[in-house]
Amino acid sequence: MATSAIVDLWGRPIERGELNEQQTETDAKLHQLKRHFAEHPSSGLTPQKLAGIMKRAEEGDLIAQCELAEDMEEKDAHIQSELSKRKMAMLGVDWNIKPPRNASKAEKYDADMLQEVLEDATWLEDAFFDMADATLKTFSNLELRWDVVEGMQLVSGYDHRDPSWFQTHPDDRNLLRLRDGSYEGAELTPFGWISHTAQAKTGYLSRRGLVRVLAWPFLFKNYSVRDLAEFLEIYGLPIRLGKYPEGATEREKATLLRAVMSIGHNAGGIIPKGMDIDFQSAADGASDPFMAMVGWCEKSQSKAILGGTLTSQADGKTSTNALGNVHNEVREEIRDFDLKRIAATLTRDLVFPLYALNGKSYRTRHRIPRFEFELTEAEDIKVLSSALPGLVQMGMQIPLEWVHEKTQIPMAKDGEAVLGQVKQPEPPGEAKPQGQAALKALTEQKDIPDQQLERLQLEAGGLMENILEPVRELVTQATSLTQLRDDILNLQGVISTEQLGEVMAQAMAAAELAGITDVQDGK
Repeated sequence: MATSAIVDLWGRPIERGELNEQQTETDAKLHQLKRHFAEHPSSGLTPQKLAGIMKRAEEGDLIAQCELAEDMEEKDAHIQSELSKRKMAMLGVDWNIKPPRNASKAEKYDADMLQEVLEDATWLEDAFFDMADATLKTFSNLELRWDVVEGMQLVSGYDHRDPSWFQTHPDDRNLLRLRDGSYEGAELTPFGWISHTAQAKTGYLSRRGLVRVLAWPFLFKNYSVRDLAEFLEIYGLPIRLGKYPEGATEREKATLLRAVMSIGHNAGGIIPKGMDIDFQSAADGASDPFMAMVGWCEKSQSKAILGGTLTSQADGKTSTNALGNVHNEVREEIRDFDLKRIAATLTRDLVFPLYALNGKSYRTRHRIPRFEFELTEAEDIKVLSSALPGLVQMGMQIPLEWVHEKTQIPMAKDGEAVLGQVKQPEPPGEAKPQGQAALKALTEQKDIPDQQLERLQLEAGGLMENILEPVRELVTQATSLTQLRDDILNLQGVISTEQLGEVMAQAMAAAELAGITDVQDGK
């Protein structure tokens, strides 16, 4: 018999016909699971009973531990609130399907195809939330519903299966099986499940969830709440004493006792004549010890679930904005950890089956697309855009894809319209600067040394012209070099050089000051 060319990540062959119906619907041995009802082990929970529940879970019987976790989430509002924060923090985070490394054109095309398929899956957001249920109960299993849509094998939805339906394999405590009445349990069908396990702590599968950490504060808190209720009932009401006369019959005594017991609640009653009821002041007592115990339990639960307490409750004494921000950063680290594990599960149990069944480029299970959440925080675009030009001028070769990843700006696809710098047209009718205005505009665009040189030439040019003009006339009239020499020497005292000297002195002083400024600026 020929085997299927499609195999799961463990090499087990997959037949498309096996995906038409869910495993829990076709296997008659599993029908009894739908008639299972919880025993609510939290009722009458004691330390001895809790220890027994955890021991049986280590031996493979997960029913009581899973049902206890369900009770804890329903009965303890604080646990439910903190778990909801951790679950809902994962919703709304962007995600993408990334092709394998050095992907071919066909592999990139299939990754884009899977991105579109999962973006259209309206059930995916709910799946994130239900998968997060593993945080408390160690694991969460979603049974997939497959359907054929336009020639493609797609997931149309899922059903969350109760954790009490499962057990661990007796020879492998990290392997989940369905409880079908057999010793080893039924194996989960390939491509039929999203089986997510949490990692709250290291250990075997039955010991990884937060249920084992939160169960003890839950138990102690229940004791304190019960004792507090008894305290309020006993110490919150005045003591009522009934007095009966000597010779009273047993019936008269019983009548008086009923009146004493009921008068505190009914605020009225009747007693035989000759009997009295005295009201004494309420007994002394305080509720602070009970509330202190409740507060310790809730803080312990917050630390276990969210890594801190200041994001859930503040006491007005030690809570500050800075500490709150630190605790919130810890909560974000926990969120990122949860999302990375969920992404790994979805890559294995959802993306790979869709790719193997529909991908044109599928050749081997060793090259598959990956489901990834966008956990990288976008860099400050203003700061990054100011630093990058200088780094590029220094010769650094910065990949364009890296910049897009840092700024969280997607790269434009072929033919996609992109933003560009718009060239501003010159205002109509505005004349270009001429003469001194043009010189001033040119000066503003040049460096300080160039500006000083041009200013010296401008101011000294007229003075030099006054000095050279008499010499020019003597040259044109001279008949010999001896005569020209004597005439130039006779110009002494006629030509003034004081103004030229002042201009040159100012220029040299300005040059010296400019040099000092450059040294101070490190140029």
